[in-house]
Amino acid sequence: MFICPLCNGFDTKNVTCPTCHHTLHDSGKVSDYFDDYSAYMDIDGLKMENGIPDDLKHHICLHLFSCTSCGYDQIVQVDEQT
Repeated sequence: MFICPLCNGFDTKNVTCPTCHHTLHDSGKVSDYFDDYSAYMDIDGLKMENGIPDDLKHHICLHLFSCTSCGYDQIVQVDEQT
């Protein structure tokens, strides 16, 4: 089974804001923002319906990183691990 190291707290990722150079905050999986109930749905099921090709096949978890200083948002690909 593949799991996301960020979702499960095994690792962190440092991403710098290209606009103001502050550190971006990991705001969680992009799929958690699809609708009110998506955070409670099966992760692999959401990957089949999210419109992002091959994220399930290549074991990628997409995270939203946000800048609390200027409001910049960036989606970052995180490789899931076994």
